[in-house]
Amino acid sequence: MPRIAILQMTTGIDPAENAAVIVAAVSAAKAGGAQMLFTPEMSGLLDRDRRRAAPHIVPESENPVLAAVRDAAREQQLWVALGSLAVAGDGGTWANRSLLIDDRGQVAARYDKMHMFDVDLASGESWSESSAYKAGDAVVTAETPLGRLGLTICYDLRFPALFDALGRAGCDLIAVPAAFTVPTGQAHWHVMQRARAIEASAFVIAAAQVGEHADGRRTYGHSLVVDPWGEVLLDMGGEAGVGFADMDLDRIAEVRRQLPSLANRRDMPRSPEQ
Repeated sequence: MPRIAILQMTTGIDPAENAAVIVAAVSAAKAGGAQMLFTPEMSGLLDRDRRRAAPHIVPESENPVLAAVRDAAREQQLWVALGSLAVAGDGGTWANRSLLIDDRGQVAARYDKMHMFDVDLASGESWSESSAYKAGDAVVTAETPLGRLGLTICYDLRFPALFDALGRAGCDLIAVPAAFTVPTGQAHWHVMQRARAIEASAFVIAAAQVGEHADGRRTYGHSLVVDPWGEVLLDMGGEAGVGFADMDLDRIAEVRRQLPSLANRRDMPRSPEQ
């Protein structure tokens, strides 16, 4: 039965320190018998002070965290779903980009976060991701040793249409790397992850940020692995570290035979014009 590893981390404002944590996790994942490691959103840098962060946000080809993780993946011969990095794009834009790295250290797929986290929470927290980041516009899947993987990032979780598209694309697994706030995590994290797994009849793998970060934010943690029936196979709670889950991939076909919602799905008719 194939095994995956999840890194639950407390990313800070120093990319070199964050890279060292991820590289150590690659080694731990390999030693623990995993075929693939999943890391959280913004694994390389988590800094709400955009002026301080700006010098570290460089094009993908120049990103030192990505280079270090690619080297580690190649050395350990391990696939890494690098949850996301902040990378510089054209014309001064930034992207929140997920990168799938194969066991040769090559980038096998990349996905730019589609849904921007622009919210004002009752707790007083205010976030405006779209003021710095450009939203992606493509649904991305990739073949891996574990099956077809769909890529999403954090706030994407709240938009079922994306997961519907991934289900229609035949994804066996869906990655949901995240840096969920504590209030939203306590209210919605578990129920939405389970719902998305059930809807797509797929495994959901949600590597999360956790704890008190150097930029002052707090994140919820509770990295999850959920099977296609909605059963939680792994919940990492509130501590940083590497966790493991064994994946019964036969469960995907079993659930789809038992409850063929993907096959039975119909496109909704448009409402008549008023």
